[in-house]
Amino acid sequence: MISIVIPVLNEGATIRQVIKTIKKTSRKIEIIVVDDNSTDNTVEEAMKEQVRVITSSQRGKGISMREGMMAAKYDIIAYVDGDILTYPDNIVELLTLPIEKDEADFVKSYFQRQAGRVTQLVAKPLLSILYPDLAHYQQPLSGMIAARKSFLAKVHFENDYGVDIGLLIDMHLLGARITEANIGKVENAMQTWEQLSKMSREVSRTILRKAENIPQENLETLGNINLIREQMEYAILESIDKLQKMVIFNLDHAVFTQPYLQWAAMAFNREEALQKIRDANHDEMTTMQLSATLFEGRNIAELLEVADAIPLVPGIREIVRELRKRGYACGLITDGYSTVAQHIKNKLGMDFAFANKLQLVHSVSTGDFSIADYFMSSNKYGKYSKSHVFPYIAQQYQINTQNIIYVGDGQHDQRLLIEAGVGVAFCPLYRGEAIEKIADKIISGLSLAPLLDIAQASPKKFKLPPISKKQARNIGVGSLVGLAGAGLLYFAMRQLRNKNKTTTS
Repeated sequence: MISIVIPVLNEGATIRQVIKTIKKTSRKIEIIVVDDNSTDNTVEEAMKEQVRVITSSQRGKGISMREGMMAAKYDIIAYVDGDILTYPDNIVELLTLPIEKDEADFVKSYFQRQAGRVTQLVAKPLLSILYPDLAHYQQPLSGMIAARKSFLAKVHFENDYGVDIGLLIDMHLLGARITEANIGKVENAMQTWEQLSKMSREVSRTILRKAENIPQENLETLGNINLIREQMEYAILESIDKLQKMVIFNLDHAVFTQPYLQWAAMAFNREEALQKIRDANHDEMTTMQLSATLFEGRNIAELLEVADAIPLVPGIREIVRELRKRGYACGLITDGYSTVAQHIKNKLGMDFAFANKLQLVHSVSTGDFSIADYFMSSNKYGKYSKSHVFPYIAQQYQINTQNIIYVGDGQHDQRLLIEAGVGVAFCPLYRGEAIEKIADKIISGLSLAPLLDIAQASPKKFKLPPISKKQARNIGVGSLVGLAGAGLLYFAMRQLRNKNKTTTS
């Protein structure tokens, strides 16, 4: 049984074909696509192939590879790139067979390709001097590899172009049995000289840093071998600057059918601890800080597994897709964690996520928590409120608050409902005159379809009729639907908790 991990960044045009090729194997496999916060349709395309997709906690291939390893269920893990369309149909067998036959612990691929200037001009010369035992490997920078998970758990994943050479060196230093596998001819896009410059610098830096037994004065000399001095910083930024309309969904109350924190506490058997924190009646910020301590020691794969286990509001993907067709930027807001919010944002094809930060070290939670600056007021008292995001949006993206539709439940986000151009109370959990006063629109029942009627035109042009008493009474219907779904969720989360116990025992 083999886990296939595919780190991807903006590879929507190729990822489905790569997955289809991998599925041709006769081996029993799982496929994990680790999205590096792509800005194209990579996540949407990958999900069409019914594979697991997780979102990396931080941009960078090394972190994506490590978090894919954490999520993997099997002892043999193979990594392939998501932008190559010329893999042979037996790519999985070629990479993993030596490990299955117990002839190797780490397999490095080699292949025919157009060129390999950084390999020839930087990697091999440095290896021949510092690690002569590794100099014979034909393509030390190849990213198509396979290894035992027990070895991968001990290595350091560099988070730049040095990740592949770094793994080779670490495996060598661990005493792993290393072999090569010929995977035929591989064709991918040629890199620019600026990219090659950055690659050469990062590859050489990784090799030199790992060569701790070499005197420093010699390292400085070696560091200048074949390095191109001019380089441009690589950057991919999400941008919604040109969009004039926006819909913001409360993650816990308009996208998830139940709050993430509650179900994560259940999955990790921390329900009593969470209840004690809530019963103490701390202020909001203190409660959030203490709640974050419940996740200490949990890795990113576990955190995202909980998020994937919570059913989403029915039809949310289709609603988002239609809203974006109409020119709306769509995104999430939450008091919770950016790792979870970014993951769900990518799964739903949204544009942004506003969230606080759960501190991770080596993709494992420290239990520390950072408040996002855009949730804090600019005055000296620094009061916390998610509604402070509105002036931030106006400044950063030039979108007037009156052009924002906000969707929440009314109980946890009253200021947002009041201040948004159109405040939509979705399936509120309480009833009465208060909700009528603060919400421009109430949607009862677990369907966001009425939102499309609201979004027919720019929010500035909306002339919404007042909500009648009869409509207010209908709010209770949505509450009953939500409660019925909660019973099913409770059972599902109990199963997830039992799975986690089995995994750790």
